[in-house]
Amino acid sequence: MYKMIGRGIPVDKHAKTGISAAETVYTVLHAGGKFGGDSGYKVSGGLHGVGASVVNALSEWTEVTIERDGGIYQMRFERGKTIEPLRKIGESHKTGTKVRFLADNTIFETLEYEYDVLENRFREMAFLTKGLKITIEDKREETPKRAEFYFEGGLNSFVEYLNHNKEKLHPKPIYIEKNGEFPVEIAIQYTTSYSENIYTFVNNINTIEGGTHLEGFKRALTKVFNDYAKAKNILKDKDGNLLGDDIREGITAVISVKVKEPQFEGQTKTKLGNSEVTGIVQSMVNENLSNFLEENPQVAKAILEKCISAARAREAARKARELVRKKNSLETATLPGKLADCSSKNAEECEVYIVEGDSAGGSAKQGRDRKFQAILPLWGKMLNVEKARADKIYGNDKLNPVILAVGAGIGPDFDITKIRYGKVIIMADADVDGAHIRTLLLTFFFRYMRPLIENGNVYLAQPPLFKLSKKGMEDIYCYTDEDLEKQFKVLEEKGITRDQLAIQRYKGLGEMNPEQLWETTMDPERRILIKVTMDDAIAADKIFTLLMGDEVAPRRDFIEENAKYVKNLDI
Repeated sequence: MYKMIGRGIPVDKHAKTGISAAETVYTVLHAGGKFGGDSGYKVSGGLHGVGASVVNALSEWTEVTIERDGGIYQMRFERGKTIEPLRKIGESHKTGTKVRFLADNTIFETLEYEYDVLENRFREMAFLTKGLKITIEDKREETPKRAEFYFEGGLNSFVEYLNHNKEKLHPKPIYIEKNGEFPVEIAIQYTTSYSENIYTFVNNINTIEGGTHLEGFKRALTKVFNDYAKAKNILKDKDGNLLGDDIREGITAVISVKVKEPQFEGQTKTKLGNSEVTGIVQSMVNENLSNFLEENPQVAKAILEKCISAARAREAARKARELVRKKNSLETATLPGKLADCSSKNAEECEVYIVEGDSAGGSAKQGRDRKFQAILPLWGKMLNVEKARADKIYGNDKLNPVILAVGAGIGPDFDITKIRYGKVIIMADADVDGAHIRTLLLTFFFRYMRPLIENGNVYLAQPPLFKLSKKGMEDIYCYTDEDLEKQFKVLEEKGITRDQLAIQRYKGLGEMNPEQLWETTMDPERRILIKVTMDDAIAADKIFTLLMGDEVAPRRDFIEENAKYVKNLDI
């Protein structure tokens, strides 16, 4: 059942095309509402007015139903061609548009829509447009999934959602709003965490690379807090100014601007380029945030205490970094001692395996291809960076070898162009401890080497779980329980029963000799690697905070809720 909302696409004849306006929208390029002058909408995320017509062209069929002007109208297309022009099929006093389409399987590799991706995007849209109600329902499974999003609080609700599992420095977000030619809406809340999370949107498009609106916000934030701290004698002249990184530690902020003619850097729309937006956002934040701090001195004090603490930690981190560099310069090599490097210096073809345990590391060193594969064995659990500042990371005996091996620095100093390996592969045991080590390393990469993930350089190795062997038969390796059952069926068809097979369940990488480790997990021709991607930074931040942060209750709830999905648990 569908509920129509909105005004409905116009159904009268289009002056230039000679067909209905609705059919024009779905068959003619550059025919979006943003090209209609005063009759269109005020702001748009689109650049060229091709969205609806491209979806139509890439669909096996598209069906559009419109309720408007007292009637119900319908039209149908197949692969972009009009099969049934717009016609009136009934009477109605409602308004709205319903669009149904099926992606063309001759163009797309899969027609399976990911519910989680759609759910996250619809939630985001509802946050960005307060008062908008969006419902998503997935009827593909026996038990349908359904979610409804409606937030009167807008960006305030968005920030509260992002900080749900974090300890806050002030209970309610700081909210700033300005209407006019360039409407701006900003919500800010500080937490006790050490990470910075600022999300920017232009016309409801997530500008993941920021742009001029983010630049204006950062400039104003730094100026306002420094001016306030000096005026209240919290900072003395001899102390100098707080840096932007100090002031943004622990911040969660959402910035949403509406721009009539947005200029994006590239069609991907990931970075805003309108220069005038910088000054507008900066002026607005300067005025409103200054007023807020004056009216809320306790909140201002709590935030500034954290900023000053961050500045001290930054200075400690600088000293620790210099000590590490000095120590390395005095040693015979600047690379970690346990690293078995590869001979090639071409980063694109080189890869480093970060291996759990000295035993597995030894096998990996013997089994690898020395030309392009480097091995870095790590022993024991490492620091949980979700609960530590950068000054605790430099010199850490577990993380410092990783930093040195990757060779591109960490945090604000990280430079993706300096990485020494095109692939950074985490290879850990297929058990609870191995999963914990993978999570700790991924948390470190996400918080301090995020471009490494965004650039697609991080991978997870997939060692086999089982080995099936029988005299006279080549060994068969299985990587999942499903794979194991499939092999049983294949062998049974060949007359080989389970009783005739020797089944080995691998408990760890150390149980494999160098040849087996190469054959199953390191040979590029046969291995299975999982690329670590970050399609949704907001969802990634929430899950790392949930699993690795200080709040115990939400983590316990998560474990209780998801325990039923666990298939294998090694104790």
